[in-house]
Amino acid sequence: MALEGTVALVTGASSGIGYATAKALAAQGAKVALAARRKDRLDALAADIDGLAIEADITDRDQAISAVETTASELGRLDIVVNNAGVMLLGNIVDAPVEEWDRMIALNVQGLMYVAHAAIGHLLEAAESEPRRVADLVNISSVAGRRVGQGGGVYQATKHAVGVFSEALRQEVTARHVRSSLVEPGATESELVTHVREEVRDNLNPNTYKILEAGDIADAVVYIVTRPRHMAVNEILIRPTEQVR
Repeated sequence: MALEGTVALVTGASSGIGYATAKALAAQGAKVALAARRKDRLDALAADIDGLAIEADITDRDQAISAVETTASELGRLDIVVNNAGVMLLGNIVDAPVEEWDRMIALNVQGLMYVAHAAIGHLLEAAESEPRRVADLVNISSVAGRRVGQGGGVYQATKHAVGVFSEALRQEVTARHVRSSLVEPGATESELVTHVREEVRDNLNPNTYKILEAGDIADAVVYIVTRPRHMAVNEILIRPTEQVR
């Protein structure tokens, strides 16, 4: 129960990595607020972990701010934010439906930044108080944020942006004991691939190896936020053992 007495907010908590992370943080004693658009799923998870369900579309800045403020007001503080919400719409740049780019930039970049900006004051305050005297912002990126390849240029660009933002913020606040960390999963079970256009999905190379489970990434998040105050994990890249790129 390393997180007893703390409060966490997880975005994209209705499925996949966000869902698993919320459960893992609750198992460590944190009170967890769950933010996503699918309220029915959030309600079920909240009942399971005694959490707080917040229906929110964080691409809307006002809703992102409201999710943060609701967490702090209802649960009393905010020590940990896991910026997990994201979408992966693969495809070539030439002749791409630009609306897909808008969706990815709005959620993967702007939504993440809105939440971080709204939360940073609360995290700085938590870092000055018990029980931990340190606070955490964990941004979930992707191995795509480290590479460039055909068929995923704009998605990769959004994840590169997450890495830049996370590191720039780290440099601003680390001396005040707010830790900004980046987690970059490789192939992981999730609903992301279901969002890809059918004609693109049909041309994706199937994984012939065991991919990561959502709980594997949740374990990494728990590791980050349970380190002692003097230790910051800036970045973790996690791939399935057999994933080459």
